[in-house]
Amino acid sequence: MLILLPPSEKKSTQPGPAIEVYTGVLYKALDWLSLNKESQARGQKYIAIISAKYGVLQPLDRIEPYKQKIDSASMRAQVTETLSARKATLVIDCRSSTYKGVWTPPAQTCVEIKVFINHDGEKKVITHMSKKTRGEVTRLLLQSSSIPTNPQELFGVISTIFECELVAPIQSGPWVLEVGSLRPQLAKGYLHESSV
Repeated sequence: MLILLPPSEKKSTQPGPAIEVYTGVLYKALDWLSLNKESQARGQKYIAIISAKYGVLQPLDRIEPYKQKIDSASMRAQVTETLSARKATLVIDCRSSTYKGVWTPPAQTCVEIKVFINHDGEKKVITHMSKKTRGEVTRLLLQSSSIPTNPQELFGVISTIFECELVAPIQSGPWVLEVGSLRPQLAKGYLHESSV
């Protein structure tokens, strides 16, 4: 398993582990410091954060706060080499579109996380909630009793507390996991209290 995360524009003012320097919506929902040691160890092993300044980061890599726009063309070779070497059987892509240009995972093993709401029977993509939900999905993956190895197993884990639908690849594209509403009664114990 490999979980791809974007950085956050909002950052702490002090240097420290990347997972603590990034303080945006996704990282608040992930709530790293409240995870137990086992979940944090899983995160350190399986999370890759794509940084405009530092390239590929693990959660505990120390960084300075920074402001820098991503230059996909200059970063692509280094990021591709680093992430391709991981040889993950399942890539869970929680990146924003800005950070997708630096590496394209193999479509057959990649699942993009897309967030939606049901509005009058229609699915609508909600970008302002996407970061929060992707943070919650990441947290759930770090706390789950099993580590998914394929798209179907990923669906099994995420569907325990979210309404979701797994969409098979179209042409040469990746799998897509459409993640909808949280099931509050089932989410207790997994997510931060403010999320439930």
